Amino acid sequence: MAKFTDRLAHAWNVFKSNENDFSDSYPYIGSGSSYRPDKYVVTPGLERTIVNAIITRIAIDCSQIPMFEARLDDNRNFKERIKSGLTECLTVEANVDQTGRAFMLDLIISLLDEGIVAVVPVDTSIDPKKSDSYDINTLRVGRIIDWYPEHVRVNLYNDKTGLKEQVLLPKKMVAICENPLYSVMNLPNSTLKRLVRKLNLLDYIDDQTGSGKLDMIIQLPYVIKSEARRKEAERRRKDIENQLANSKYGVAYTDGTEKITQLNRPLENNLQSQINDLTSMLYSQLGLTEEVFKGTADEKTMLNYYNHTIEPILGAISDEFTRKFITKTARTQKKAVIFVRNPFTLVPVNNIAEIADKFTRNEILTSNEIRSIIGYAPSDQPTADQLRNKNLNAPGEEAERIYGQDQENPDEYGDEEYYDENY
Repeated sequence: MAKFTDRLAHAWNVFKSNENDFSDSYPYIGSGSSYRPDKYVVTPGLERTIVNAIITRIAIDCSQIPMFEARLDDNRNFKERIKSGLTECLTVEANVDQTGRAFMLDLIISLLDEGIVAVVPVDTSIDPKKSDSYDINTLRVGRIIDWYPEHVRVNLYNDKTGLKEQVLLPKKMVAICENPLYSVMNLPNSTLKRLVRKLNLLDYIDDQTGSGKLDMIIQLPYVIKSEARRKEAERRRKDIENQLANSKYGVAYTDGTEKITQLNRPLENNLQSQINDLTSMLYSQLGLTEEVFKGTADEKTMLNYYNHTIEPILGAISDEFTRKFITKTARTQKKAVIFVRNPFTLVPVNNIAEIADKFTRNEILTSNEIRSIIGYAPSDQPTADQLRNKNLNAPGEEAERIYGQDQENPDEYGDEEYYDENY
């Protein structure tokens, strides 16, 4: 703990500082805004439908699966994680505004809503236009405005000015990610777009029903054919409107010969049934169920959801990152951007013990790896990091190193003495 005099000399409080202190250090802090300018805004209209909930649910589930740069073995299986700027962006800090998980959430929401988005390396160690061997320091998600044969124009947030700007970039340095479910979610006549139109129509009908209009017809005791009778009917209509508008309780009077017919009754149509059919069709095409959204899905349902919905999205992103952000030389060295899902996230607690026993007994995971999965700190025992069956004695020199006994001459000990000393 720092000494009291040191705290007095170097202590700082955010409320005791003023704007002049910051203006000396930062002469220009950029333009201000009452909302977060780099935040992606979902297409207007989707916030009133179930579509926003579907996109958010998929994006959250995708962002929970870590993605990083890794080295693979000869069979293209995960071997080790590589410490690089790209891994730092995807796991810790993507830019000054977003963590790695927030960046992935922003990327997937934008991808599912737009269909195609661009991931731009904003800060790099070397100019990407001059060399392909560069380290990525920050990443941003941008919206593609214009397409060219070898370039794209991207609407990208500039954290130096606080504004979104359009930049022209070569395709070879920009990761262009496409939604694998594009035909289901983003085409003009796709299932999701049809559902959005139906839901917007239902919202419009609900607004009209609850708008406060009376929607009634007044039958007058005379025939309206002449212009004088028409003016008389119009005067009578305005008189009733004024009575209702100026009355405290909305009460009006009519003549005994006049008849009023109310029209604002529920409208009977098959719109709701069409919405239910489109919703069920969308769920089936996306590999979703209502249990997934409620959190009550079993392990098989969640496995189907991850295999048919989450894996294609993350696979498309990781493949594009590998193609654009990993050089050909690095790919020949078996480097790639991959994602690894923890298979134990869906396992109930009462099954963990049985699974841990099978994995350690069959020499798939070590004891410390099992402890890290269930959230315990690693053990400092020498056998905790060894990939071996703990139910069997270690052979030869390995047993002697572990237990300190000469297993080649077991006859030197009696059965009881050997058991007591070793166990």
